[in-house]
Amino acid sequence: MEAATAIRSSFHIYRPSNSSARSGVLITNGPDFIPFSFKSRLSSRWIKHYPSVLHSNPGSRRFSAIGASLSSAFESDGSTSQIAPLRLESPIGQFLYQILVSHPHLVPAAVEQQLEQLQTDRDAEKKQEEPSASGTDLVLYRRIAEVKANERRKALEEILYALVVKKFMDADVTLVPTLAPSSSDSSGRVDSWASQDEKLEQLHSPEAHEMIQNHLALILGNRVSDANSVAQISKLRVGQVYAASVMYGYFLKRVDQRFQLEKSMKVLPDGMNEEETNIEMRSQSQSDSSNPEVSSWSGGISPGGFGHGIKPTRLRTYVMSFDAETLQKYATIRSKEAVSIIEKHTEALFGRPEIVVTPQGTIDSSKDELVKISFGGLKRLVLEAVTFGSFLWDVESYVDSRYHFVTN
Repeated sequence: MEAATAIRSSFHIYRPSNSSARSGVLITNGPDFIPFSFKSRLSSRWIKHYPSVLHSNPGSRRFSAIGASLSSAFESDGSTSQIAPLRLESPIGQFLYQILVSHPHLVPAAVEQQLEQLQTDRDAEKKQEEPSASGTDLVLYRRIAEVKANERRKALEEILYALVVKKFMDADVTLVPTLAPSSSDSSGRVDSWASQDEKLEQLHSPEAHEMIQNHLALILGNRVSDANSVAQISKLRVGQVYAASVMYGYFLKRVDQRFQLEKSMKVLPDGMNEEETNIEMRSQSQSDSSNPEVSSWSGGISPGGFGHGIKPTRLRTYVMSFDAETLQKYATIRSKEAVSIIEKHTEALFGRPEIVVTPQGTIDSSKDELVKISFGGLKRLVLEAVTFGSFLWDVESYVDSRYHFVTN
């Protein structure tokens, strides 16, 4: 129960907010942080409900025959293999999901075709002239344009998600299913999935892997190696850790990409060739003392406290050399679509939480659902979340190069 107490008291990132910013920002005290605050469209739960409004053709002539056969198989077998917790709703999303299940090697070509069609539709809409008359015609025109834009945004989100799932499939990693007690486990544990920690860790550069180990140390303390112990933990808090770790993975891939480029060009800042520096050690000490989340975990997870076992790394030193403006830029999720994917994927895993905010502005935890999960299961969730964020950065960049949608 001590672990439950620690997690229960530490996370307060999902609060009702009037912020209407387009993207997510990680508010940080150091590069090993968990991203606790969102200046974003993340809702007070961790997801919003987006009704399906798409009525467009899910495929082109190129894929019509495959689409027909897949649709027939999909409808005849309601228990189609669940390869991801989030079920896609739009015609384009369902089309890609069916290809992922039966013909995953065709996904890149299918995505290319769908992005071409989205670009064609967007270009055609830009060429249309807005009616000069005012009144009902103008209102109707603008409403139709808004609906079409929402359809494209929904399709774009699900294209991004399908590509993330495809990257997990290519790595031979199975995504964690929706959290629920296993019928085969009499203890009621929710982490009945197989451990794939080694596969997940190998998907990152050596420098990023060191940062991920520090991230795990921040969350689990010296329980990071205690895989078999089981704790009862608030499902809401676990979900918040997962969403925060996705954002951390997105940030980490972004800075690691720059680091690897500068390392290959031999233009890293002075002193970066040293494994440890005095600046690194001082920044570590300052980070531990200034991070308000450290004290809230310290007596609950382990005698070592929150952040126990954090080690200096080259990439951490590199990130600490950023000025405030650069750090904020790299800690920003660039698109509304990526933020929405994080929300929806997290809800698909953990369900829609019922959050009650007290008059004092804190979250009322009296109605939190508790789940039984091992520390090994928690580690698996965090590793998957960080990798999900890393993949999300990759596919967002790939799609934006073919269908520009990132605004900052």
